[in-house]
Amino acid sequence: MLQIQNLHVNIGDVEVLKGIDLTIPEGETFILFGPNGSGKTTLLMTLMGFGNYTVTKGRILFKGVDITHSPMYERARLGMGMSFQRPPTIHGLKTGHLVQMCAQGREVDVEGLARKVNFSRFLHRDINAGFSGGEIKRSELLQLMAQRPDLILFDEPESGVDLENMSLIGRTARELLDGMQPASCTMKMAKSSCRTAGLIITHTGHILEYVNADRGQVMYNGRLCCEARPRDILDHISRHGYKECLRCLSAENGEHIDLADFREVY
Repeated sequence: MLQIQNLHVNIGDVEVLKGIDLTIPEGETFILFGPNGSGKTTLLMTLMGFGNYTVTKGRILFKGVDITHSPMYERARLGMGMSFQRPPTIHGLKTGHLVQMCAQGREVDVEGLARKVNFSRFLHRDINAGFSGGEIKRSELLQLMAQRPDLILFDEPESGVDLENMSLIGRTARELLDGMQPASCTMKMAKSSCRTAGLIITHTGHILEYVNADRGQVMYNGRLCCEARPRDILDHISRHGYKECLRCLSAENGEHIDLADFREVY
């Protein structure tokens, strides 16, 4: 579904991603941990095609297509969707109209989908205008439910969400990843060959209480390390912080990382 090969990315003159290699097969959910400022959101924004993120080396393959320099709309049409950590407010466009557009011409029961995420009364409001953190997340999920992408990128779905909304958001994310077939599926395709893949960024790990994650890694300073089962990574981070992952990264790259500097970041 997704292949990232030796990806280097700059924001302005600063190199943020420093050689990312990652493969996510069809139907797999991958969890990416890491402290703030480690490059996690940069990776997702690069995958989605935002213009401020410059690929200087490497490439991105999505469903076998090289999308390294493709515009954002082509990636969305191919079947890539994203739930943003801080999506913008858009005045003059109603949320219900955007949800309908996300369906890309397919007939979709917008009201029915909205009821699933307790969002019906917001459909006639401008996108994210005056929404709380939980309402914004539910709006994002509603758009994804209409789009039914092949690959979903979640940027910290727990961020700014209270416990009541977290339960609804977590269950809906699980349904998107495990129970909803992508729009690219056809009647002739076997159900087992139509499975949504996911890449989830998390700082707290709360999303693991709801989704079935297959693999995970830690990102620090633009590099990946410490691949393991996501719950094992979360347990280790909870007990020891990211220090051991830093030692692993230092050993893999043959470089010295000053843990005193890291403590300031963490």
